[in-house]
Amino acid sequence: MRRWRSGAAALAARAVVAGRGAARLVRRVPAPWTYVIALFLGAKLLLTVLGLLVLHAWDGVPGAPPPDETLMWAQQRDLSGHRWISLWFAWDSMLYLRLSTLPLTGPWNDFGFPLLYPFLARPVGVLVGGDTALALLLISNVAFLLALWYGYRLAELLLGDARAARRFTRYLVLLPTAFLFQAALTESLFVCLALAAFYYAERRRWLLVGVVGYFLAMSRSVGLLVVLPLAVVLLRQHDWRLGARAVVGYLRIGWPLLLLPAGWFTFMAYCRWRGGDWFAYQHAQQTGWGIEVQNPVPVLLNGLTGEPREAARVWFAVAVLGVLVAGFRRRDLAYLVYGVLMVLVPLSMGPPVYKSLLRYLLAVFPVALVLARWARHASVDVWLTATLAVVQGVLFVLWLSYWTHTII
Repeated sequence: MRRWRSGAAALAARAVVAGRGAARLVRRVPAPWTYVIALFLGAKLLLTVLGLLVLHAWDGVPGAPPPDETLMWAQQRDLSGHRWISLWFAWDSMLYLRLSTLPLTGPWNDFGFPLLYPFLARPVGVLVGGDTALALLLISNVAFLLALWYGYRLAELLLGDARAARRFTRYLVLLPTAFLFQAALTESLFVCLALAAFYYAERRRWLLVGVVGYFLAMSRSVGLLVVLPLAVVLLRQHDWRLGARAVVGYLRIGWPLLLLPAGWFTFMAYCRWRGGDWFAYQHAQQTGWGIEVQNPVPVLLNGLTGEPREAARVWFAVAVLGVLVAGFRRRDLAYLVYGVLMVLVPLSMGPPVYKSLLRYLLAVFPVALVLARWARHASVDVWLTATLAVVQGVLFVLWLSYWTHTII
């Protein structure tokens, strides 16, 4: 008995030492990372469990899935027998997966999507044993984690304290369709690069802005236009000075912004090289989805009184614009410009955009900045957090329950 007690005491002592070591290790982790990782893992666990429960509940429901979703669900089953993986692949995800596996030699006719995301999956796929589907998910989730970190650091600069930065990061996770950050889509990569570009711009590290912006412009077509709000940041940092001498100074400091159009030009050059057409992307959008560039204002106004599901999506866009305008401050002009661009540019694609509008609105991260300012009081923060969680939960259920086209 005495020997047993001494052994138990030794084990308890080792456990205490290990616990203290783990606590010291946690304390050494920079403060933003502990919060960001906890938020990331919490969202991942909660959405995975909810997703599996919803899918199980819908098994065997008569008439499900409807005809326009049957193909996608068949593709999901073929992709993986693990539903916690396959549920994150929907429609465009399958096209990204195809682009990531096409041979680089021979004819190339797939120009409907910018290629950064699927092309990143090629080397990452090699690292995970050739599983390009897993590589796409890995890229999306790593980008999501980094987006939270860059968002936290950017909010510290803009909002002034760590508590507000935590609110912003939490609201970023709770935006209505933020579950798409975990899907095999470009949302997390785009928002991560956009947040990084603004963070480095606020830190006046313009060469890094240009490098990040180069890849931002290759991630989605609207990425090229982020050069405009970034230029507004540069102007604000130099007190909006104009004149010949000021322009020379802006060019000397902000020349890396030219890397954003260079990023999109790289994609155009690839289109020309492999397809013989500099504007192959535009032509693919026209023939594949009937997209014609047009004035976004009539598209917005017409959508408000259209078919109920379309009108609901467009009213979401109006709400986003309303929050941006209501929360505007002079120092935030760059973020207002960015947010308006992220709403109006998709609408400029015409009525086909209604179907994916909720997805595109996820890029409007300045909404979370405004909400973080409004929620300084704890009661407002609690109610806003709960409301956003419920709205996202409803949309996530729609995403899973054979109404995927409501979201994407």
